Amino acid sequence: MNDSHSASYAAAGVDVTAGYEAVRRIRPMVESTYIPGVMGTIGGFGGLFAPDFAGMKKPVLVSGTDGVGTKLRVAQLMDKHDTIGIDCVAMCVNDIVCGGAAPLFFLDYIACGKNDPVRIAEIVAGIAEGCRQAECALVGGETAEHPGMMADDDYDVAGFSVGIVDEEKIIDGKKLAEGDALIGLASSGVHSNGFSLVRKVFDVEHADLRAPVAELDGKSLGEALLAPTRIYVKAVKALLAVGVDVHAVSHITGGGFYENVPRMMTAGLTARIDVTSFPRPAIFDLIQKAGDIPTRDMYNTFNMGIGMVLAMPAGQAKAALAAAKEAGEAAYVIGSVVKGDRGVELA
Repeated sequence: MNDSHSASYAAAGVDVTAGYEAVRRIRPMVESTYIPGVMGTIGGFGGLFAPDFAGMKKPVLVSGTDGVGTKLRVAQLMDKHDTIGIDCVAMCVNDIVCGGAAPLFFLDYIACGKNDPVRIAEIVAGIAEGCRQAECALVGGETAEHPGMMADDDYDVAGFSVGIVDEEKIIDGKKLAEGDALIGLASSGVHSNGFSLVRKVFDVEHADLRAPVAELDGKSLGEALLAPTRIYVKAVKALLAVGVDVHAVSHITGGGFYENVPRMMTAGLTARIDVTSFPRPAIFDLIQKAGDIPTRDMYNTFNMGIGMVLAMPAGQAKAALAAAKEAGEAAYVIGSVVKGDRGVELA
């Protein structure tokens, strides 16, 4: 029994007993993510993990950190907090897998105005689900109350993940070549980027986020916007497992195609993408129409239906599509690598 309690601290706005209750609620969720290598359980000062280096010549750790951004405001307005944790995990592990690494573990940080154990448990439920999808362990985290700095119902979520890859298997674009095929993995919608523009376009503070929208097949605007970010770890692992020689990978986040695709290219090569080769989710049509946004700005802000782009020899595209489908992802041949220094061309 933990009898820690400070009446003075509670009077200042921080209730440590609420933190203990939150830990009690989230413990089984955290433990459901454990994979071989996890040592101990939550409650210590540091998360312990013993990686398995068997079969690796020179293991390299790959790390990534990110948050959910202002998509959190939509979750707060909808009073729906059980999916944004998936977004937080996705934003970290999708970056890690771009280098060919497999995520090992994840840690979260939740800052809130007031610790509501039920809400914290809902947030962590999403984080745990994201970790299960990414096949990594949730080995620790931190919840901090910030009374006076944040409103009672306000919170922010960020995360950090570490993965591992053998040095000789790092995906770094060095093998990228003219004629390589570009495979796009479908997104689930807006994911976790561009929400400052989304919130402005729809005036979410005053909009009816729960009303069905015909253009969204009857889904509400809030429901469509909160669709969690796809986690592509299993898909990339599947491609590598069947021998697809992945030359480069780009996670399409803030900045859309124009910012992210050039990051996977090397000097003298350009990604030529046919934007008619993949479905464009209806939410993007709604955003563009409501905000009167130029098409180029849409592709320079949002993922537009493709959450990850992978380059590989053209002869392996068919196998890549099949492996992605087997892993549960919709995938399309969206273009090819050509000579040029523009980074990306959209047609």
